[in-house]
Amino acid sequence: MEHKMYAYKCTSCGTLHHPKHYVCKKCGNRKFDEVPLEGEVTLVTYTKVYNLPEGYMKPYLGFGIVKFTNGLVVSGQLEVECPEIGMKLMATVGVVKEGIGADYYGFIFK
Repeated sequence: MEHKMYAYKCTSCGTLHHPKHYVCKKCGNRKFDEVPLEGEVTLVTYTKVYNLPEGYMKPYLGFGIVKFTNGLVVSGQLEVECPEIGMKLMATVGVVKEGIGADYYGFIFK
């Protein structure tokens, strides 16, 4: 099963929100259209976390903040050996943490 992440576009003013809001921050409208978040992104900043919670079997996790071509800025896991600010990446969705009975999905930038 393919998982997707979405932005939510206000049907009144067109403002994009992620994650989902129930009220538009700009105009107060309560109706939104789903817009798939996928494709090329630009790396804005990044970090590596070495002190991970129990259950992670990696020495560290990379995290990045990226900007989509539509202007929306989001965060997620970064799977790049030598990240550089401004580099182009692809936004994918995958398991970011395995859970008991259910996995947790989020952005993985490659």
